[in-house]
This record gives sequence, C-alpha cells and structure tokens, in this order.
Amino acid sequence: MRDWAADAALRAPAQWRRRGDVLDRLEAPGFQAETALSRQAGALREELEAIHRDLCTALRGAIRRGQGAEALTALTTADEGNAPDGDGYDALDALLAEVLAPDAPSADIGELLPDMVFYQPTPARHLLALLRRLDLRESDVLVDLGSGLGHLPLLTTVLTPAQAIGIEIEPAYVASARRSAEALALQRARFIAGDARAAEISAATVYYLYSPFSGAMLAGMLAILERQARARPLRIATLGPCTIEVATAPWLRTADAVRPDVPVIFHRR
Repeated sequence: MRDWAADAALRAPAQWRRRGDVLDRLEAPGFQAETALSRQAGALREELEAIHRDLCTALRGAIRRGQGAEALTALTTADEGNAPDGDGYDALDALLAEVLAPDAPSADIGELLPDMVFYQPTPARHLLALLRRLDLRESDVLVDLGSGLGHLPLLTTVLTPAQAIGIEIEPAYVASARRSAEALALQRARFIAGDARAAEISAATVYYLYSPFSGAMLAGMLAILERQARARPLRIATLGPCTIEVATAPWLRTADAVRPDVPVIFHRR
C-alpha cells in the first residue's frame, strides 16, 4: 500500500481503470486486520474515490458543454487493449454508468411479460465499438428496442451527430433515462415508454437489439422490421442470444461472424 500512496501517476485522470483495481484491492480483509493499516487504507480509499467523483463530474460537464465526444474518446482510447473479451462487464461500465445515469431508477419495477428478457445494459466497450463501426451521420436515427436505462441512445448523441430514440416498456427505466438526458443536455436523445411492437419506429435508419425479448415476441418484432426494410435501406445491430435467430432471417445479410458475445451488424438484402 505504501507504493500506491506514493504513486503520483495513480492520481492521473487516465488511470481510472487502475484506480478502480486499487480500490477493489483495498477492500481485502488484510487491510482491515490492523488498526494502523486500516486507517491508511481508509485514507487512501477516500482520496481515490474523491478523484473518481471529480472525474465523473468533469466528464458530465464536458458532455453538457457539447465536448463529451472529445473527453470520452481521449479517456477510452488510452485504455484500449485493457478490456476483457466476451460479454462480461468491467471498470468502464461502472465509470460510464455513473457518468450517464447517476440517479438509480425507482425500485418499483414491473413483472416481465412472456418472452421478455431481464434487463442488462450492453457492456460499454461494445457500445463504443458499435458506434465507431456504424459511423452515424446527422441524417441517421438510431432506435434502441428495449433501451433500459438508455446508455446507447445517450452515448449516441454524445459521440455522433445522429438522433437516438430509446423504446422501453418499463416506465421506471424510461424516467431514469429521461432524467439523464435532461441533466446532460442531450436534446437529440429521447425515450418512449411502451411496447416496441406498437411504437412508431419508421424514422429509424439503425435498430439495435441486445436480446430484449425472445420467442414469439422476437419473431413479431422481426416481422415488423422486415416491413420497415421493404420501404428503405436500414441496418440492424444485435448482441446476445437474439443474434443467432436474427441471422436466420432470409431478408438480412451480414459480413460479420455470427457470434452472440460481440455486436453484429445486419443489412437488408
């Protein structure tokens, strides 16, 4: 611990992942066993947590000023190569969750309908990679079907000039996402409470599904998207188990490897 306390680099903004690792390790029982050591660990933990809070505050301020793309890109580009493989979560998820949605939704969450899937946010590194690949323009509209707390629509309007719409059936999640958009001055992000199958989605150029539902509900949503695809070019991005079923749709094609643990982008045939 003496090395951490003396390490000036650990205090640098770009060292957010390493700070998180140190904070986790400071919770180990060994640091609590001795009074003097426990006091030192507590002091270091308070210092590093304050640095983390200041970083989140600075990032939120940059987003409100319209400088979020530069701030987030600089922070995450320096960290490339440190993220884990697959679809698990890591320190970037905790950081962006605190920046984007500091207010937790209410605990009054409704029961899932048949074929609906319990909400989990898309791992942040996959959101960033997906937005880089999509290369969205001002004319694009991204619709997140089953948007949860709204991380993808929020990041879309921070990092790209596109508009973004989140459609979510759970009102508590929608209320939280709307508070986040308002607090961050993200006027191009909006959120709709309701069933995605009944929502007005004809403006979209890109749809995203992180396996929000399965079975008959997913089949019904794909039928709706097929009708949309007959009218105009569009792209569908997926992550999770739904990718395998979406890949079987004869009206879609992809050049990506069809894997559930990374985003896959489909185009209309």
